[in-house]
Amino acid sequence: MFQPELDSRGPLAMGERLSSWTPSCNGSVRAELSGHRTTSDSGALLLREALDNSGVIQALEESLVDRRDPLRIRHSLASQLRTVVLQRAMGWIDLDDTDTLRHDPLWQLACSDARGMTPLAQDRPSQATLSRLLACLGSHDNIDTVHEGLLRLAIWRLASLNHGEQPDNLTLDIDGLPIEVHGRQGGSAFHGLYGTRIYSPLVASLAETGDMVGGLLREGNAGPAENADTWIPHLVRRLNEGTGATVTVRIDAGFTGNDTLLAMEERDIAYLGRLRSNNTLQTLAAPYLKRPPGRPPDQPREWCHDLEYRADSWPAPRRVVLVVQERPDDLLLHAFFLVTNLSRYHWPPEKVLSLYRKRGSAEAHMGEVKSALDVHLSSTDRGASTEQNVMDRNEASLLLSLYAYQVLHGLRCVLERQTRQGWSLIRMREQVLKVAATLILHARRITVHLGAAADKWWPTLLKGLPKLTALR
Repeated sequence: MFQPELDSRGPLAMGERLSSWTPSCNGSVRAELSGHRTTSDSGALLLREALDNSGVIQALEESLVDRRDPLRIRHSLASQLRTVVLQRAMGWIDLDDTDTLRHDPLWQLACSDARGMTPLAQDRPSQATLSRLLACLGSHDNIDTVHEGLLRLAIWRLASLNHGEQPDNLTLDIDGLPIEVHGRQGGSAFHGLYGTRIYSPLVASLAETGDMVGGLLREGNAGPAENADTWIPHLVRRLNEGTGATVTVRIDAGFTGNDTLLAMEERDIAYLGRLRSNNTLQTLAAPYLKRPPGRPPDQPREWCHDLEYRADSWPAPRRVVLVVQERPDDLLLHAFFLVTNLSRYHWPPEKVLSLYRKRGSAEAHMGEVKSALDVHLSSTDRGASTEQNVMDRNEASLLLSLYAYQVLHGLRCVLERQTRQGWSLIRMREQVLKVAATLILHARRITVHLGAAADKWWPTLLKGLPKLTALR
């Protein structure tokens, strides 16, 4: 318990005035409100360095349509974009948080276009200004540019691997990322599986590298594969153009409807995905659901078989891999099915199964998006907004959260390469980026005195930071 002293100096958040506290556990301790230029978010400068290297903010500012009166602009699109992306990367999720951080000197430095002492004298954008930014980004003129910016961040990350050598093969994972909404935002709907109102966006990631390359907001009652037949081919084409890599698409059972598979086959896109079981597939698998003679070994066994199967909605048979598994606590064999157009010669059934099982890495990265960034979409139908306006603003907000993930992921990969150990985004934020500092102002220089917590990881990270080279 803290005991306040009877002193009326020093402002507090609720309008009271108090200069210090003395904790009851130790009367020798005195906690004061000093008013010094201090911060707990020194890592924002590292994130700004990575974001500048990617070149994405400059590219967006050059391509976005800004309909504001140039004579009345106080905050450039670039400074507003930095504000949202960097704050979300550091855990400040709400647009209202920019008001909380309004007088934090390091945030003034990290988000401003200006140099020297000028940023410290500038106001930060308000919540209303950032809400108008989302409306601008979600407009018909700009939303495609915002999508391309996320893809640019992924290509920049890939270009930073192995001294700029691009990977020859990439696996594109597509999955849903249900996001709970609080209220009745336009386009949201109650979903019985989750027991709440949600949006049902699609997210695309690269399992080998952990990069997020796409996000598509959909209504809460959208079917699992809705819009996937047009969105997936577009992402594959852009990844081909940007990296030159051969892209294989990996999907779960919700996306293996005929429309999605046919769209990929028409464009010669390699894919594999899980099929929902049905009576016809079980009948097809029945001859293979037999154990070989002899005593079963201690370790459960597994068999793979190539089959051909044609669903009622399919125009022709497709290759299906049957996977048969023993289970230690079950007398019956378990079976599931994978559909693919991968070559039988280059991709035997066991290799197809091995590739599908690596999907767990992609699901782990998508879980980090939700846990580390706490993605939530809160644009409402206030004023003259239509349901589509709300959806557009929320899609822009979703994409900016994925931008924040990408910048964090870029630093995380540098740290993993330098330390040769795994790092979660939350651990990196709490142990590396959330470092206290005091700013000392000189005539022409600002000195940031980092707290002792920076001693452990900052030298290592700064040594590897030049490897995040700028994208040409």
